[in-house]
Amino acid sequence: MSFIARLREDIENVRQHDPAARGAIEIALNYSGMHAIWAHRLTHKLWQKDETKALARTLSQFARFLTGVEIHPGATIGRRFFIDHGMGIVIGETAEVGDDVMLYHGVTLGGTGKDKGKRHPTLGNNVLVGNGARILGPFTVGDNARVASGSVVLSAVPPNS
Repeated sequence: MSFIARLREDIENVRQHDPAARGAIEIALNYSGMHAIWAHRLTHKLWQKDETKALARTLSQFARFLTGVEIHPGATIGRRFFIDHGMGIVIGETAEVGDDVMLYHGVTLGGTGKDKGKRHPTLGNNVLVGNGARILGPFTVGDNARVASGSVVLSAVPPNS
């Protein structure tokens, strides 16, 4: 998919999820969650090469400063990912986010401090995570699952739940 086609898909995705979105220019200029995702795409590419890992981390922290959303450059993010009111979101290094996932503000996809290697959760496709939820550890939240606002999730969530 071309760069322009991907941007159009991103903007259309925001329109589908946010009834307050009025147009493409407004979305491109004012949606910090979208800015964080765009920055992550760049930093993730840099993270793939050992010689640019430090640059990737530095740019990701700058994006965090600008957007209030922290996405580690090692995290894997799917298509049509939507961050609504993104302030305070944290996505850890080994987190994996599927396609058509929606996160509200204050969500953490983090580790517990006990694991080596894969430390962060995997979200399947079409997952919705409510504001303030904490999903901690190396397990999967299945496709089409909904995680309630304020939840602390420490173990696998089955699909369609």
